[in-house]
Amino acid sequence: MARLALIGDHNPDVIAHRAIPLALEWAARAAQVSLSWDWIGTEKVTDVGVLAPYDAVWTVPASPYRSTEGALHAIQWARETNRPFLGTCGGFQHAVIEFARHVAHLNNAGHAETDSADHDLVVTALSCALREKTGQIHFVPGSKLHQIFDGRPTEEGFHCGYGVNPVFRTRLEAAGMRFTGFDPIGDIRAMELSTHPFFIGTLFQPERSALKGLVHPLITAFARAIGGVPRPA
Repeated sequence: MARLALIGDHNPDVIAHRAIPLALEWAARAAQVSLSWDWIGTEKVTDVGVLAPYDAVWTVPASPYRSTEGALHAIQWARETNRPFLGTCGGFQHAVIEFARHVAHLNNAGHAETDSADHDLVVTALSCALREKTGQIHFVPGSKLHQIFDGRPTEEGFHCGYGVNPVFRTRLEAAGMRFTGFDPIGDIRAMELSTHPFFIGTLFQPERSALKGLVHPLITAFARAIGGVPRPA
């Protein structure tokens, strides 16, 4: 059975945290994958040994995390070991920070919610907060997300106030990050790494679809990718 690490500080009052197990159950069934998952608090990710038993990582919403460094360790491990990775909302934001620090050489990259102005704030407050909002997203042709959504735009739910600082977009893209999901006015809503088998981050929360009785194509694609990870005999 494939194993997924849900990296975040579990709180049953968080809508996304209530939705994730149901979304995974339905996605695994749709992908015909035998899948289990464990919630791992960010403060517990002190070394990669904690993650060694897992085939994939999902860095979940509800940041700031108890340990930013723990979340970043998990993301870096998934990126460097080619484990399937999904980051939603805060998980997306921290995936951008991890990449900025360790690939784009912005060693002081930070998050405006938790870091001071002397950092390279690659994640900053949105001009219009997206707390309990929905919006349309379109995807760049040729991207993995465009393929997952069959080339069609999607309507997704949000609960966030922070996103990618456009000042750093060119630097991140030059290092290999692809921004492939955008709202109707062109603001960044998703990214992926084309050199990685499955590394996707979304500012929206696809897991919320489960609360409407829907199987989400992105989470199904994630489950399918996890099922394809080679494991020792």
